[in-house]
Amino acid sequence: MKFSKILGTAAVMGVLGAPLAHAAPDAEAIMKNYADIAHAGYSDAVSTAKTLDAAIDDLIANPSEETLKKARAAWIASRPSYQQTEVYRFGNPIVDDWEGKVNAWPLDEGLIDYVDGDLYGSENEENPAYTANVIANKELKIGSETIDASTIDADLLEKLHELDGVEANVATGYHAIEFLLWGQDLNGTGPGAGDRPWTDYAKGDACTHGNCDRRGEYLKAASDLLVSDLTWMAEQWDDGGEAREHVMEGNGSVGLTAEITGMGSLSYGELGGERTKLGLLLHDPEESHDCFSDNTHNSHYYDALGIQNVYLGKYTRTDGSVVEGPSLSDLVAANDADLDKEIKAKLAASVAAGQAMVDRANNGEHFDQMIAAGNDEGNAAVQKFVDALVDQTKSIERIVSAIGLQGISFEGSDSLDNPSAVN
Repeated sequence: MKFSKILGTAAVMGVLGAPLAHAAPDAEAIMKNYADIAHAGYSDAVSTAKTLDAAIDDLIANPSEETLKKARAAWIASRPSYQQTEVYRFGNPIVDDWEGKVNAWPLDEGLIDYVDGDLYGSENEENPAYTANVIANKELKIGSETIDASTIDADLLEKLHELDGVEANVATGYHAIEFLLWGQDLNGTGPGAGDRPWTDYAKGDACTHGNCDRRGEYLKAASDLLVSDLTWMAEQWDDGGEAREHVMEGNGSVGLTAEITGMGSLSYGELGGERTKLGLLLHDPEESHDCFSDNTHNSHYYDALGIQNVYLGKYTRTDGSVVEGPSLSDLVAANDADLDKEIKAKLAASVAAGQAMVDRANNGEHFDQMIAAGNDEGNAAVQKFVDALVDQTKSIERIVSAIGLQGISFEGSDSLDNPSAVN
């Protein structure tokens, strides 16, 4: 199945006039719960990011093996709540336009800090800032532009983010922080994640790789900015927030389009294609989403779970409480009970396939090892996840006609649509 790229919110036609069974919830009720789940998810992401920020404060003030370990654990703990919100991208322009600030990937880490030259290289013709290393340099010369980097703060990071129009110049967000906590993963498709020493944040003569004070300033600025950006997005889904008001337009019909677009696009082009199948085709560890920490298995699982959450209209918060209410599943069931049953089964299958990758990682084989050339069993586990995502997208597409919508398209990926073009 081939899907086209979307350029914005898809057009909605006919939903209000579609014949719905009397037991079906109305679109407004579904969208209220959809927005409530978004607000809860982003609020949880704020809370876990604040916990990460506190751990980073401790690492910078009291650098040690233990404080670095705690900061890494806090980063990993911050990911599940955020990843479950990624289904709100694509169909919601306010989210898609903002997302790059917090979860942009992949990144050219040489923009930020020192790298292994043998593995990373010294230049990239597409990116003049490939090895700019802002931590080591108080002044950056990028082409004809000179940037004052003497003070590392949020303003500087935002100026550097996607510098020169290059998307790989990722200066902010989860993955910039991840790199600063783990460093490069130099293990290829072998076991092991990044292994940055805690002494990269040490004081005085104990400092390794130089500029430990500036490295701490960068890490703190990135952490503060992550909390700020997530807080802003949570506010957009609160009562009166722009994102909530947008999905309630047209008595909720605009939101139904956004929800289906987000489910299909994340499932197919983004998660199934760009984040999973591409790495499998290339057998390339650099195509692991959380590549420095070897946490990709968890990120993929929680993305899949997020798709299931919005369809079922149910989200379990980090404190164990549950947000639930009228759902797209209820609406589909009122129109086509067999389709609803089919979608539920397929969503469960993709979550189970994601859990199987988590189980493999917990047993010592992480995503970058699973996609390695010659690892037939690991490759098969990843392919099963891809197949489940592609299969569920076919059923998600059928929702459109089942509830009387038109004009919805999903994000595509060459890795699925045209594998011969991938190199």
